[in-house]
Amino acid sequence: MATISLRKGNARLPPEIRIGTNKDTRGTAFVVYEDIYDAKTAVDHLSGFNVANRYLIVLYYQQAKMSKKFDQKKKEEEITKLQEKYGVSTKDK
Repeated sequence: MATISLRKGNARLPPEIRIGTNKDTRGTAFVVYEDIYDAKTAVDHLSGFNVANRYLIVLYYQQAKMSKKFDQKKKEEEITKLQEKYGVSTKDK
């Protein structure tokens, strides 16, 4: 109930930061904003900002693109399992 009363007082929650830990996501972070306008401001003003001699690339999360990538990985894993199960090799002989 306290959260509801805070939102009525126009208090915003701080953004949630998720840091990439896999080999594919090393050096990336995902920031989840409560308000779309805060996210737009971050994209508009922080993209290209220099932090520790590295430039930030700030983009919107594109769910369709990420789910496509995830589906591709899942299909590749299924194919690999089937190849192992049936003893199929893709190497040229």
